[in-house]
Amino acid sequence: MYPATSDTRNQAAMNFTLAVYAAPHASQSAATALRFAQALLRQGHQLYRVFFYCDGVHNGSSLATPPQDETDLLPAWQSLQAEHGLDLVVCIAAAQRRGVLSEAEAKRLERPAANLAPGFELAGLGQLADAVAHSDRLVTFGS
Repeated sequence: MYPATSDTRNQAAMNFTLAVYAAPHASQSAATALRFAQALLRQGHQLYRVFFYCDGVHNGSSLATPPQDETDLLPAWQSLQAEHGLDLVVCIAAAQRRGVLSEAEAKRLERPAANLAPGFELAGLGQLADAVAHSDRLVTFGS
């Protein structure tokens, strides 16, 4: 018989922040982050914030269209966000470098279009620092 502490139902819920550094189809890292987030929430843990940085900002682009035989991570992130009220934050500096812009940023930078998907928001690295300060664990995906 296993001790009671091995049963996840007896463990206290933890507060997590995820940092996603990989583009959605460059590796399995972004898909793994999504599955990890889904598993955390199913097990009763809290997800304070998901922070997309470096090439991970492409997870928030509404223009990416993977082939039909590949999983489209964008609607899965959006569904998770809508269902659980998740804070999906895209690093504004990394996003600008990679052409991922909100309506406000596209207008401010005098660009012809915006492509930040609904459910995602642009913010600075301070949001990652805030998330780390308010979380029990930071888990990173990608490099």
